[in-house]
Amino acid sequence: MQKRELLKWGAGTLLAGSVAPALGASSNVLSREDYQRYLDLFNANDPRFIEFYHPDVAFELGTTQMQGAETIRDFYANVKKYIKEEVTCTEYVANETTVAVEIPRRFECIADWEDSFWGVPLKKGQVMRIITFGFYKVRDRQFIGIKTARYKVIHDWRMEQA
Repeated sequence: MQKRELLKWGAGTLLAGSVAPALGASSNVLSREDYQRYLDLFNANDPRFIEFYHPDVAFELGTTQMQGAETIRDFYANVKKYIKEEVTCTEYVANETTVAVEIPRRFECIADWEDSFWGVPLKKGQVMRIITFGFYKVRDRQFIGIKTARYKVIHDWRMEQA
């Protein structure tokens, strides 16, 4: 009886020891540090931020929908000619398939923009601050789907200049 228990314990330990590293190695969870690296690249206007995007990523930004990492990169390349955007993360939750964040954002108009993405002309110096919720679907540690929703406007463009 003791021998059987010892064999059971040994096989269980062996199995747990071989499975645990495999689970960790194949983890799809994007860490908070990884997400911060993404934000750092994005805030620096470094085009390498798209390394975090799956080539077939679908991005829903309000009523605007974009498909593909290059499309998103090109969209932001145009926006960032006029807007300096700073994104921070105050809440971060992640599992194997999803990252959910609360992200305060500050937009500063750095050049007049007559036909802005927001549908109103913007003047250099105007600032908007909002809080956004973001939901990222993750595949192979890259974003395959992104949905954002504006939660709260803190400071609108029409308020005082920056």
